[in-house]
Amino acid sequence: MSLWNKHAILEKNSIILVIGVLIVIAIGGLVEIVPLFYLKSTIERVEGVRPYTPLELAGRNIYVREGCYNCHSQQIRPLRDEIERYGHYSLAAESMYDRPFQWGSKRTGPDLARVGAKYSDDWHRDHLKSPKSVVPGSVMPAYPWLAETELKADTIADDLKVQAALGVPYSAEMIEKAVSDLKAQATTDDPDADALQKRYPKALARDFDGNPQRITEADALIAYLQMLGTQVDFKLYDDKANIR
Repeated sequence: MSLWNKHAILEKNSIILVIGVLIVIAIGGLVEIVPLFYLKSTIERVEGVRPYTPLELAGRNIYVREGCYNCHSQQIRPLRDEIERYGHYSLAAESMYDRPFQWGSKRTGPDLARVGAKYSDDWHRDHLKSPKSVVPGSVMPAYPWLAETELKADTIADDLKVQAALGVPYSAEMIEKAVSDLKAQATTDDPDADALQKRYPKALARDFDGNPQRITEADALIAYLQMLGTQVDFKLYDDKANIR
């Protein structure tokens, strides 16, 4: 029997063809999946990446609640035009504590993976209150109520517990100190700021919304935005690349 005749069996018999397709898919799936069971981790750990502080986590929750991910991505692809515009391409480790991740699939606004420390707190406050005041061509809606709404911090420890159950390495101490850490990060010259930064290295502690009298949702969201892309020192990667 010629090779053509053998192939004709598959083309003339749909059941045999379907079985053959399923076998090929199964083999391909096993080749892709089985090696993962022998890896300790599919994400390379990167120095500097840490879990969100309670205030940052609260800000991230607000970011998700307001649907910011619908217009902003948090993933810089390794393409020249994206790297020149936004900065170093995103690493998988930067999203390892995201539940769910905020990569996004649409950019009505710019990517925010490296927005941290790019603008001042004042800029972010004005941008949230009236986007066109700082970006005249912006189509982003205004969020003035964030600076007027007091942040509810009484459930933040429960948020950390849920994240811990999902695999984020929050310790019992972090969960116990969640409320005090949140208040310490949103307050200038708070005596607990040193303890906060021991638990969360590089955590910024200050009054983010410009209103020291209370902690608002704007405090939390701005703290989250100011952290994005600042945990990893990409100069180390560039230096290693130059050495090689």
